[in-house]
Amino acid sequence: MTHLTDLLAAVTSGADPGPFALVRREGADELELFTGPVGTVDRLADIPLPPGTPGARTLAVVPYRQIAERGFACVDDGAPLECLQVREHRRIPLAEALAALPDEPVRTMDAAFDVTDDEYAQIVQRVLAEEIGRGEGANFVIHRTLHATVQGAPLVAALAALRRLLVAERGAYWTFVVHTGTRTLVGASPERHVSVDDGLVMMNPISGTFRPDGGAPDTAALLRFLADPKEVEELYMVLDEELKMMATVAEHGGQVIGPYLKEMSHLAHTEYLLAGRGTRDVREVLRETMFAPTVTGSPMENACRVIARHEGRGRGYYAGVLALLGHDEAGQQTLDAPILIRTAEISPTGRLRVPVGATLVRHSTAAGEVAETHAKAAGVLAALGLGPAAPVGDRGPVARLADDPAVRAALAARNAPLARFWLDQRAPDAPGLPGLAGRRALIVDAEDTFTGMLAHQLGALGLAVTLRPWHAVGPVDTYDLVVAGPGPGDPGSPDEPKMVALRELLAGLLASGRPTLAVCLGHQVLAGLLGLPLHRRQAPYQGLQREVSLFGQNRRVGFYSSFTARADVDHLDTAYGMVELAREASDGAVHALRGRGFAGVQFHPESVLSPDGLAVLAELLADLLPAAPAGIATTVRG
Repeated sequence: MTHLTDLLAAVTSGADPGPFALVRREGADELELFTGPVGTVDRLADIPLPPGTPGARTLAVVPYRQIAERGFACVDDGAPLECLQVREHRRIPLAEALAALPDEPVRTMDAAFDVTDDEYAQIVQRVLAEEIGRGEGANFVIHRTLHATVQGAPLVAALAALRRLLVAERGAYWTFVVHTGTRTLVGASPERHVSVDDGLVMMNPISGTFRPDGGAPDTAALLRFLADPKEVEELYMVLDEELKMMATVAEHGGQVIGPYLKEMSHLAHTEYLLAGRGTRDVREVLRETMFAPTVTGSPMENACRVIARHEGRGRGYYAGVLALLGHDEAGQQTLDAPILIRTAEISPTGRLRVPVGATLVRHSTAAGEVAETHAKAAGVLAALGLGPAAPVGDRGPVARLADDPAVRAALAARNAPLARFWLDQRAPDAPGLPGLAGRRALIVDAEDTFTGMLAHQLGALGLAVTLRPWHAVGPVDTYDLVVAGPGPGDPGSPDEPKMVALRELLAGLLASGRPTLAVCLGHQVLAGLLGLPLHRRQAPYQGLQREVSLFGQNRRVGFYSSFTARADVDHLDTAYGMVELAREASDGAVHALRGRGFAGVQFHPESVLSPDGLAVLAELLADLLPAAPAGIATTVRG
């Protein structure tokens, strides 16, 4: 059986000890040592997970390029999906590991970012103007990479860096070294991507970065950060995006828990936990959640296109995951998968890569996002001797700030404006609305998986829901309701295939009189068919919550859009009858419309930013589906 001392003796003698992983999980007072052979597979579905004795069976090192399995764009750099098949698994007390690991400085040379600060600032400005400003999405993560050369034995350097991270870093979900023979990864990732244990699926959206200036804990500065709209909205947006994923992998969607403050040595983050019950194979869970919006953006599919356009190079393992797969005592599959961020990759020849990215949103500034990349890299760079170390132990600049009553109150206040539908525990068999049970709805996905959350809400109201992509809608005549869903892009584009298909779909629905609901992009296309002009907003409504007047009632809802229809009247006579418009008094922006057999909303009723979203849906369904009794919506709240 492999002992840590044997492994370290081999390393210090210059020998390759073979593939292994050393992992400390969050809160543990021990490290886990996994050893075994490494092979490569092509797909996540091919990751070995043989039945047998309980415990860990495979540790997969998943590169970003696997996003192509979902049909999403990427620059293919050929990084392999490597799998360490666990033959031995030992637990080592933390104190024993610290005593055994090399306690020596890591020396590097020729350290430099591949994209300079000025170049990165220019990319930030382009993404804000060309992507967010033009309706391509709400947020995008663009990375840069620090390159250097390790002096001395690369594996010794990685193990020395691990020791420094174990001593100096706090708040990491996994602190680890993974050595496959072809590469060594060392890091302290703050973020659980996804885990499965006893059928409970959990995800951990983290966003918003507090960068203290140093010195003693500064509660006042933290409270200013917690009140900063840019930081608040950034977390809400990734919360929405991971709820979309939970809508796919958990049968009844995810319940939101938190928020919390994750304190690390050089910075702090705000975070939520999401929990839901699921029965999928854990490799399917991995596939359907590739990859976290905190390292890509939203909506996910178009975020991948934007990343490929503006980065122009592969990401290697940055934004991928480590994935530990196994079985519990009852034979159920288990999964624990941290995101590969705050991680260095070292080649056998000593080439060092430390990728790091920032989340760009409508409030971003170029200088702020440049500074964020430096702050996020600081912990692992310090461990590699490439930056100043943070104070050790409990004396760090952000230690115990979460215990302050004012901080706890500020975090709790984050939930006040959010939809209770996602915050409260929901009984799977709760009855829907009278008259909707057994009615069938088709949701057409226009490349935004908000449709998964919408399906859960319509299901909670009593509808049986089918979800199909815009390019494979199929016959609609067996459905009681067709929903044209949200998605990125310019709704006025005359020849973009998705817009052409949505126009054809909605024109046919209007002509047939089949009950139709259109959301966000679908609403914009519907408004255009009704003769309303479409405009690009001067300031994008991406991740924005507003109170608006909808047909005589004030409703608080969330917007993710850069385009809007406009009108200067409240009623419009069209070829499909009279249409009532709910519009902004100041500029005529149309927030919603309804006519005989159809309705559209510019906002996202399914979003966590829409506390009145479920009530709005119920009201619209009462009009669209005549068998649903009028007035039922007043009893439903989001």
